[in-house]
Amino acid sequence: MPPFIRRRLVLQAGLAAGALSAIGLPARAFAEDEFDVLRARWAELNTGGAIDATDSAYAAALSALSEQAQGFADTLITAADRTALWPDLPLSAASGNFSISYTRLKTIALARATSGTTLTDVGDELGSALDFLNAKSFNETLKETGNWWFWEIGAPRALLDTCILAYDVLSADQITAYLKAVDHFVPNPNRRTNSPSLRETGANRVDKALIVALRGIVGKSADRLATARDALSDVAEAGKNSVFTYVTSGDGFYRDGSFIQHGNLAYVGTYGNVALGGVANLIALLGGSTWEITDPRRAVLLDAVEASFAPFMTDGLMMDCVSGRAISREKAGDHRNGHGTTSTVLLLAGGVAEPYASWYKALAKGWITRDRLNDYLPGASIPEISRAKALLADAAVSPAPATPQHFQFYNQDRVVHRRPGWTFAIAMSSKRMARYEWGNGENLRGWYVGDGMTYLYSDDQDQFYDAYWPTVDAQRLPGTTVSTKPRDPGGNGAGTGTVAAYAEWVGGASYNTIAGAVGMHLINYDKTLQARKSWFCLRDSVVALGAGIVGTDGYPVETIVDNRNLHENGAAALLVDGRTASGTYDDPRWAHLEGVAGYVFPQGGRVRTEREDRTGSWSEINIGNDTAGSTTPYTRRYAKLIVEHGTATGGYAYVLLPGATSRETAERAADPGMSILANTAAVQAIRSHRDQLTLANFWTAGQVGELTVDGPASVVVGRDGRTTTVAVSDPSRTVQTLRLVVDNPIREVVSKDDSVTVVATGKQLVLDFAVGGTRGATHTASFH
Repeated sequence: MPPFIRRRLVLQAGLAAGALSAIGLPARAFAEDEFDVLRARWAELNTGGAIDATDSAYAAALSALSEQAQGFADTLITAADRTALWPDLPLSAASGNFSISYTRLKTIALARATSGTTLTDVGDELGSALDFLNAKSFNETLKETGNWWFWEIGAPRALLDTCILAYDVLSADQITAYLKAVDHFVPNPNRRTNSPSLRETGANRVDKALIVALRGIVGKSADRLATARDALSDVAEAGKNSVFTYVTSGDGFYRDGSFIQHGNLAYVGTYGNVALGGVANLIALLGGSTWEITDPRRAVLLDAVEASFAPFMTDGLMMDCVSGRAISREKAGDHRNGHGTTSTVLLLAGGVAEPYASWYKALAKGWITRDRLNDYLPGASIPEISRAKALLADAAVSPAPATPQHFQFYNQDRVVHRRPGWTFAIAMSSKRMARYEWGNGENLRGWYVGDGMTYLYSDDQDQFYDAYWPTVDAQRLPGTTVSTKPRDPGGNGAGTGTVAAYAEWVGGASYNTIAGAVGMHLINYDKTLQARKSWFCLRDSVVALGAGIVGTDGYPVETIVDNRNLHENGAAALLVDGRTASGTYDDPRWAHLEGVAGYVFPQGGRVRTEREDRTGSWSEINIGNDTAGSTTPYTRRYAKLIVEHGTATGGYAYVLLPGATSRETAERAADPGMSILANTAAVQAIRSHRDQLTLANFWTAGQVGELTVDGPASVVVGRDGRTTTVAVSDPSRTVQTLRLVVDNPIREVVSKDDSVTVVATGKQLVLDFAVGGTRGATHTASFH
């Protein structure tokens, strides 16, 4: 792999003084050593350094930072008998308010250290407030209570940032006292302090490595800096939990691009952002120093930008299907999470060699320029604005396009199908991957986000960002098949937890990265509902089939074709068979939602349409200590298409046509361009005449059309000119070898994976696939 750029520091007093002068801190506060240079570098990474404060590009960010910091400073309690620093953050043993208090102090310190802000001088008050928290809430004599994160990550990180930003007003005795607290709660980045037998993994390991690095800089400890650097590679345990190593179970990055945190959750959108951001900051901070990160395996993380992050970025936003319980956070959302990824990738571009640097810049420029909400720069920090300004002005960097591709992430039960003008994603769960996470008062209505929820991204970039989660009918999410039995909110207790799923057969097969078969054996949360669900992803459509739907709780069962946010007072027309939709229809041929998609029902069914105004607040889905939503009511209008199954067994079939007009939808209903070969609990299959593909999900051994398999399998067979390509996987992960018979004449092998054995060619093609131990991966062979 290409080497890192090695940017050697000139460790001289002049450099340190110059860096300090550039960020507005007095040079007298620093000694002439490498720790001081790193401290100045960290301050500059946070403040943006010597910016032109008169540049209008910074005006909004400087004003917002000044206003927020001044508000915190003005409401800071300074009385000698104070019991808290702010009236709205009372301190108690079980609360995380002490950590939030440190974060506010960091904001004040950041504004004080940033050129161009208007904050009044608060140096003395800042030091006094830090002393108060150290004495009352965060010191080496205390034990952790409540959420461990506040003690081991939240508070120490904010405290150390503040120490660096306000270093000139803190005495040696103050710093010594603060570092004792940090050492007490974060003595070892490799382990959980409140549970030493627990090894830190993924994002938590990176967070702690950064904290220990900052502690080493503030306390001038070479050993601490070495420990922090080595924690990324897990030198202490021979790389067992290294963030630079592909994992095959548990937390971390997988070879297929999956990123897992908390053992069984797809989490690249939040925890993945934290891991990538932490490493990017450490690369920028330590590059060229004695403690530079030189692990040759760091390519695992560098390659993850394209393999793990980019597939879930669409026009600058990060899909909610990989953001876990953070979907319930009012101050998060797909755009803000996407902006975090963009900023991190751009920061990383400045610290790595080619070809990574140029590719990262191209990705970031593409994400920023395709974001039609144009909200990246308005929401960016000052250093982020500096990097983005330089990028956007660089004519040598062309924006990377959103290349059409089908992604099958078999290690995290996620699928992304990207086509020109639209992207479709599926969030599933299995024995291996949890349905969702809730806890610590977050994601109180996350019941069905992992039960086959589908996400359609097209022209409406605000679809899931505009108060979607507090207002959507959480029991009727797009793509899901559900019992109508009412659900109660949960997850408001201490700690977080995941909700298990029970099925083995979940996954699919990818065909030449342009199409794919996807399937999910749904067993619902209380095991009163089962269904076999398939999605066949094609060039211009997605065919969804459901079979074997059986509910036993006595409540009607429904499949949600779509539940679209029309926003406040949305007026998009919803048609059924060419007429304005109203009520329930028996065997409709097609439906169309203006500006969104067409929907074809090749096997009819009983379809209900609804246009509903729904009101909710973020506080209804998040009451977390530091993430609680506001009680502000939001009203949004939704258009629903629902297949009613009643209390009997049933099935469904619909074709999603993203971006189609009503006329195009009617034409596809008359000529679907595909045939349903089977839709049963044993096999679901279609033949797409337009794409020259046959796609099938075999839930057990069976035969359909020209395909026969001897076990559970997902199969795609396609023809491109003279070449026939076969793609096969075992999503159930229950067999060692699969035999596939294709009843078509085949003459010769063009190419094949090592796992494929050609048993016979001629009038029939007979193949054996060694699928055992491959975790649901796709195996491919091509023939003439």
